[in-house]
Amino acid sequence: MKYSFQRWLATAFAATFAALSTSVLAQSYPAKPIRLVVPYTPGAGTDTIARILAQKAGESLRQQVVIENRPGAGGTIGTEIVAKAPPDGYTLLFAPTSHAINPGIYPKLGYDTLKDFAPISVVASLPVVLAVEPSIPANSVKDLVALAKSKPGGLTMASSGNGTVFHLTGELFKDAAGINIVHVPFKGGAPAVTALLGGQVSMTFETSVTLLPHIRSGKLRALGVASAKRIALLLAHPKK
Repeated sequence: MKYSFQRWLATAFAATFAALSTSVLAQSYPAKPIRLVVPYTPGAGTDTIARILAQKAGESLRQQVVIENRPGAGGTIGTEIVAKAPPDGYTLLFAPTSHAINPGIYPKLGYDTLKDFAPISVVASLPVVLAVEPSIPANSVKDLVALAKSKPGGLTMASSGNGTVFHLTGELFKDAAGINIVHVPFKGGAPAVTALLGGQVSMTFETSVTLLPHIRSGKLRALGVASAKRIALLLAHPKK
Protein backbone atom coordinates (compact mmCIF):
# COMPACT_ATOMS: atom_id res chain seq x y z
CA MET A 1 0.00 0.00 0.00
CA LYS A 2 1.32 3.42 -0.91
CA TYR A 3 1.71 5.72 2.06
CA SER A 4 1.22 9.33 1.00
CA PHE A 5 3.65 12.05 2.08
CA GLN A 6 0.86 14.00 3.80
CA ARG A 7 -0.38 10.94 5.65
CA TRP A 8 3.12 10.04 6.81
CA LEU A 9 3.70 13.53 8.18
CA ALA A 10 0.36 13.58 9.94
CA THR A 11 1.03 10.22 11.57
CA ALA A 12 4.50 11.27 12.68
CA PHE A 13 3.23 14.47 14.26
CA ALA A 14 0.30 12.75 15.96
CA ALA A 15 2.70 10.19 17.39
CA THR A 16 4.91 12.99 18.69
CA PHE A 17 2.02 14.63 20.52
CA ALA A 18 0.86 11.24 21.81
CA ALA A 19 4.29 10.65 23.31
CA LEU A 20 4.24 14.10 24.87
CA SER A 21 0.78 13.55 26.33
CA THR A 22 1.86 10.23 27.87
CA SER A 23 4.66 11.94 29.76
CA VAL A 24 2.19 14.25 31.48
CA LEU A 25 -0.73 11.85 31.71
CA ALA A 26 -1.34 12.69 35.34
CA GLN A 27 -2.22 16.23 34.26
CA SER A 28 -4.69 14.99 31.60
CA TYR A 29 -2.70 16.68 28.87
CA PRO A 30 -3.91 18.32 26.73
CA ALA A 31 -6.70 19.93 28.70
CA LYS A 32 -6.88 23.00 26.46
CA PRO A 33 -5.90 24.03 22.90
CA ILE A 34 -2.24 23.76 21.97
CA ARG A 35 -0.54 26.75 20.39
CA LEU A 36 1.87 25.84 17.60
CA VAL A 37 4.01 28.81 16.57
CA VAL A 38 5.30 28.81 12.99
CA PRO A 39 8.02 31.49 12.67
CA TYR A 40 7.30 32.10 8.98
CA THR A 41 4.50 33.50 6.83
CA PRO A 42 1.45 31.45 5.82
CA GLY A 43 1.63 29.55 2.55
CA ALA A 44 5.27 28.45 2.50
CA GLY A 45 6.59 24.92 2.99
CA THR A 46 7.06 25.16 6.76
CA ASP A 47 3.56 26.53 7.25
CA THR A 48 1.98 23.98 4.88
CA ILE A 49 3.47 21.02 6.73
CA ALA A 50 2.60 22.50 10.11
CA ARG A 51 -1.06 22.85 9.13
CA ILE A 52 -1.29 19.28 7.82
CA LEU A 53 0.18 17.93 11.01
CA ALA A 54 -1.75 20.22 13.34
CA GLN A 55 -5.05 19.06 11.87
CA LYS A 56 -4.27 15.38 12.26
CA ALA A 57 -2.71 15.83 15.70
CA GLY A 58 -5.82 17.70 16.84
CA GLU A 59 -8.03 14.85 15.67
CA SER A 60 -5.84 12.32 17.45
CA LEU A 61 -5.66 14.26 20.71
CA ARG A 62 -9.28 15.47 20.55
CA GLN A 63 -7.99 18.94 21.26
CA GLN A 64 -7.45 21.86 18.91
CA VAL A 65 -3.91 22.63 17.73
CA VAL A 66 -3.87 26.29 16.73
CA ILE A 67 -1.32 27.56 14.21
CA GLU A 68 0.11 31.00 14.97
CA ASN A 69 2.31 32.54 12.28
CA ARG A 70 4.90 34.94 13.72
CA PRO A 71 7.35 35.68 10.88
CA GLY A 72 10.36 37.93 10.75
CA ALA A 73 14.12 38.10 11.37
CA GLY A 74 14.85 34.67 9.96
CA GLY A 75 12.44 32.97 12.33
CA THR A 76 13.85 34.51 15.51
CA ILE A 77 10.73 36.55 16.35
CA GLY A 78 8.43 33.53 16.59
CA THR A 79 11.14 31.49 18.29
CA GLU A 80 11.60 34.10 21.02
CA ILE A 81 7.84 34.14 21.66
CA VAL A 82 7.93 30.42 22.36
CA ALA A 83 11.06 30.71 24.51
CA LYS A 84 9.32 33.23 26.77
CA ALA A 85 6.04 31.29 27.02
CA PRO A 86 5.25 29.18 30.11
CA PRO A 87 6.97 25.78 29.77
CA ASP A 88 3.75 23.83 30.17
CA GLY A 89 3.56 22.06 26.81
CA TYR A 90 0.83 24.32 25.45
CA THR A 91 3.09 26.59 23.38
CA LEU A 92 5.24 24.69 20.91
CA LEU A 93 7.62 25.77 18.15
CA PHE A 94 7.48 24.30 14.67
CA ALA A 95 11.21 24.79 14.20
CA PRO A 96 12.62 25.14 10.68
CA THR A 97 16.27 24.67 9.73
CA SER A 98 16.98 28.29 10.64
CA HIS A 99 16.57 27.33 14.31
CA ALA A 100 20.01 25.71 14.12
CA ILE A 101 21.47 28.38 11.83
CA ASN A 102 20.50 31.56 13.68
CA PRO A 103 22.90 31.26 16.66
CA GLY A 104 25.78 31.45 14.20
CA ILE A 105 24.37 34.51 12.42
CA TYR A 106 22.81 36.75 15.06
CA PRO A 107 25.23 37.87 17.79
CA LYS A 108 22.40 38.59 20.21
CA LEU A 109 19.25 36.47 20.42
CA GLY A 110 16.44 36.86 22.94
CA TYR A 111 16.80 33.20 23.87
CA ASP A 112 19.30 30.38 24.24
CA THR A 113 18.76 27.84 21.46
CA LEU A 114 20.17 24.94 23.49
CA LYS A 115 18.90 25.77 26.97
CA ASP A 116 15.45 27.24 26.25
CA PHE A 117 14.12 24.44 24.05
CA ALA A 118 13.64 20.69 24.35
CA PRO A 119 13.43 18.87 20.99
CA ILE A 120 10.48 16.52 20.51
CA SER A 121 10.91 14.99 17.07
CA VAL A 122 12.20 15.49 13.55
CA VAL A 123 9.06 15.86 11.44
CA ALA A 124 10.21 16.14 7.83
CA SER A 125 13.15 16.68 5.54
CA LEU A 126 12.44 18.54 2.31
CA PRO A 127 14.80 19.02 -0.64
CA VAL A 128 15.50 22.54 -1.84
CA VAL A 129 14.58 23.34 -5.45
CA LEU A 130 16.14 25.97 -7.70
CA ALA A 131 13.48 27.62 -9.87
CA VAL A 132 13.40 30.56 -12.26
CA GLU A 133 10.57 32.55 -13.75
CA PRO A 134 9.80 31.57 -17.37
CA SER A 135 11.21 34.68 -19.05
CA ILE A 136 14.71 33.81 -17.86
CA PRO A 137 16.51 32.22 -20.85
CA ALA A 138 17.88 29.22 -18.95
CA ASN A 139 16.76 25.60 -19.18
CA SER A 140 19.47 24.14 -16.96
CA VAL A 141 21.78 25.12 -14.13
CA LYS A 142 24.59 25.33 -16.69
CA ASP A 143 22.55 27.81 -18.71
CA LEU A 144 21.81 29.89 -15.60
CA VAL A 145 25.47 30.06 -14.61
CA ALA A 146 26.45 31.13 -18.12
CA LEU A 147 23.73 33.79 -18.12
CA ALA A 148 24.82 35.13 -14.74
CA LYS A 149 28.44 35.32 -15.87
CA SER A 150 27.42 37.23 -18.99
CA LYS A 151 25.64 39.91 -16.92
CA PRO A 152 27.19 40.19 -13.42
CA GLY A 153 24.66 41.54 -10.93
CA GLY A 154 21.92 41.46 -13.55
CA LEU A 155 20.00 38.57 -11.98
CA THR A 156 18.21 38.61 -8.64
CA MET A 157 17.56 35.84 -6.14
CA ALA A 158 14.60 35.89 -3.74
CA SER A 159 14.74 34.13 -0.37
CA SER A 160 12.56 33.80 2.71
CA GLY A 161 14.95 35.99 4.67
CA ASN A 162 18.56 36.70 5.56
CA GLY A 163 20.28 33.71 7.10
CA THR A 164 17.64 31.18 6.12
CA VAL A 165 18.71 27.89 4.59
CA PHE A 166 17.42 29.16 1.22
CA HIS A 167 19.54 32.28 1.42
CA LEU A 168 22.62 30.30 2.42
CA THR A 169 22.00 27.73 -0.31
CA GLY A 170 21.94 30.56 -2.82
CA GLU A 171 25.14 32.05 -1.45
CA LEU A 172 26.90 28.67 -1.65
CA PHE A 173 25.66 28.30 -5.22
CA LYS A 174 26.99 31.74 -6.16
CA ASP A 175 30.35 31.04 -4.53
CA ALA A 176 30.74 27.60 -6.14
CA ALA A 177 29.80 28.91 -9.60
CA GLY A 178 31.77 32.13 -9.29
CA ILE A 179 28.81 34.34 -10.19
CA ASN A 180 27.29 37.58 -8.93
CA ILE A 181 23.53 37.43 -8.29
CA VAL A 182 21.77 40.04 -6.12
CA HIS A 183 20.03 38.62 -3.05
CA VAL A 184 16.54 39.99 -2.28
CA PRO A 185 15.26 38.88 1.16
CA PHE A 186 11.57 38.61 2.05
CA LYS A 187 9.75 37.83 5.30
CA GLY A 188 8.89 34.31 4.18
CA GLY A 189 8.75 31.84 1.34
CA ALA A 190 5.26 32.82 0.22
CA PRO A 191 6.06 36.49 -0.52
CA ALA A 192 9.36 35.45 -2.12
CA VAL A 193 7.58 33.08 -4.50
CA THR A 194 4.88 35.68 -5.20
CA ALA A 195 7.61 38.11 -6.28
CA LEU A 196 9.10 35.41 -8.51
CA LEU A 197 5.74 34.65 -10.10
CA GLY A 198 5.28 38.36 -10.77
CA GLY A 199 8.65 38.63 -12.52
CA GLN A 200 10.05 40.96 -9.86
CA VAL A 201 13.00 38.63 -9.24
CA SER A 202 14.81 36.11 -11.42
CA MET A 203 15.12 33.00 -9.29
CA THR A 204 14.76 31.43 -5.88
CA PHE A 205 15.73 28.42 -3.81
CA GLU A 206 12.70 27.04 -1.96
CA THR A 207 11.13 23.77 -0.81
CA SER A 208 9.45 21.44 -3.25
CA VAL A 209 6.22 21.83 -1.26
CA THR A 210 6.11 25.55 -1.99
CA LEU A 211 7.25 25.44 -5.61
CA LEU A 212 5.73 22.24 -6.99
CA PRO A 213 2.23 23.60 -7.83
CA HIS A 214 3.75 26.48 -9.80
CA ILE A 215 6.22 24.19 -11.57
CA ARG A 216 3.42 21.82 -12.55
CA SER A 217 1.35 24.69 -13.94
CA GLY A 218 4.29 25.98 -15.98
CA LYS A 219 4.40 29.30 -14.12
CA LEU A 220 7.92 28.51 -12.90
CA ARG A 221 10.75 26.44 -14.33
CA ALA A 222 12.72 24.03 -12.12
CA LEU A 223 16.40 23.82 -12.96
CA GLY A 224 17.80 21.65 -10.20
CA VAL A 225 17.59 20.34 -6.64
CA ALA A 226 20.05 20.73 -3.77
CA SER A 227 20.04 17.04 -2.92
CA ALA A 228 21.94 13.91 -3.89
CA LYS A 229 18.90 12.41 -5.62
CA ARG A 230 16.35 13.73 -8.05
CA ILE A 231 12.82 14.46 -6.83
CA ALA A 232 10.38 11.86 -8.14
CA LEU A 233 7.49 14.33 -8.11
CA LEU A 234 9.35 16.66 -10.44
CA LEU A 235 10.23 13.81 -12.76
CA ALA A 236 6.59 12.70 -12.83
CA HIS A 237 5.49 16.22 -13.75
CA PRO A 238 8.10 17.57 -16.17
CA LYS A 239 8.44 21.25 -16.94
CA LYS A 240 5.98 22.63 -19.47
